[in-house]
Amino acid sequence: MNSSAEVLIIGGGVIGCATAYYLAKKGIEVIVLEKNQIGEGGSSRNGGGVRQSGRDPRELPLAMYAVEHLWPILSEELGMDVEYYKKGNLRLAKTPAHIKILEGLTSRAQAVGLKVQMIDGEEVRKINPHLSDEVIGASWCPTDGHANPMLTTLAYYKNARKAGARFITGEKVLELKKVKGRIRKVITDHSEYEAETVILAAGFESRKIANTIGIDIPMQRVLLEALVTEAQPKMFEQMLGTAEADFYGHQSTHGSFVFGGSSGMDAYTSDYDRPVTTSFTASCICRGIMKYFPELAEAKIVRTWSGWIDECADKVPVIDKVEEVPGLIVACGFTGHGFGICPAVGTVLSELAMGEQPSIDISGLKYGRFKAKI
Repeated sequence: MNSSAEVLIIGGGVIGCATAYYLAKKGIEVIVLEKNQIGEGGSSRNGGGVRQSGRDPRELPLAMYAVEHLWPILSEELGMDVEYYKKGNLRLAKTPAHIKILEGLTSRAQAVGLKVQMIDGEEVRKINPHLSDEVIGASWCPTDGHANPMLTTLAYYKNARKAGARFITGEKVLELKKVKGRIRKVITDHSEYEAETVILAAGFESRKIANTIGIDIPMQRVLLEALVTEAQPKMFEQMLGTAEADFYGHQSTHGSFVFGGSSGMDAYTSDYDRPVTTSFTASCICRGIMKYFPELAEAKIVRTWSGWIDECADKVPVIDKVEEVPGLIVACGFTGHGFGICPAVGTVLSELAMGEQPSIDISGLKYGRFKAKI
């Protein structure tokens, strides 16, 4: 088997699969390395939010571009229904402190052109009458939405393969190596690969891999858990979140609800190589559901699952060429925001790999922002 390619992508999540697709579509020879199975990490374990609201202004260009130009045509382009719904996002508040958080997020988003506004509790329940009276206000972005993360990852993977990308699973990347100052080799526990360009998009594992050539992306690993209910009568189509981002969810195409959240106990329960669910968080999420949606108090939980978030030090991703190591591109630290911007990130990474000027502004996401200032 040929162990060399023009571009080698480390990480077979939705970012890696999307990037492989956009590169292979342009005729670029691509290899994707994944230590487990395709989409096994956060790409198949998230809430499916496709939102612009509630984001740091530095990543808003990616989110806004994806919503305007990429998500609306993605199912048609990939030949698979990714269950994309553009029905808005309510980011909910229960206290005056929550309102203050949302007002700050809303004003910063409005300043860069996003159509989002604050609404009171009465207006919230006009949009979603199933919400309880505990909700006193929300931010409302009508152009936000949600999609199915597993189907989206699968669609990108299948189309990347059709276009010629090669995917190699079950190989763990151990080390990167430079040749004459440039990135050149990727060493796994099974083999050795060569490429002119390496894109590192392996979630939290990216930090350890980058460390092998003296590069560090300040990230920590955070556990989030999610659950899915049995199918319910159709209630609403909006994506939901909260001011403190401790609860999120939506109703899926076939009627089940997907909800996610955190108990704050992950630091004490997540010391494992693989993410595991706990009795703490599922019950915590359920209490939140009942406070927001009393109608769902009797809904049965079908299953729960958990996954790691690669939380960056300043809560926004690093998407950039690394000047110190020519040929190396990093895309990690997405802090739980990666799925909604995956089509835009894949587009930008393919452009960076081909030496093109990115068509979307990523100037606030540079690796160099963490360098010591002298």
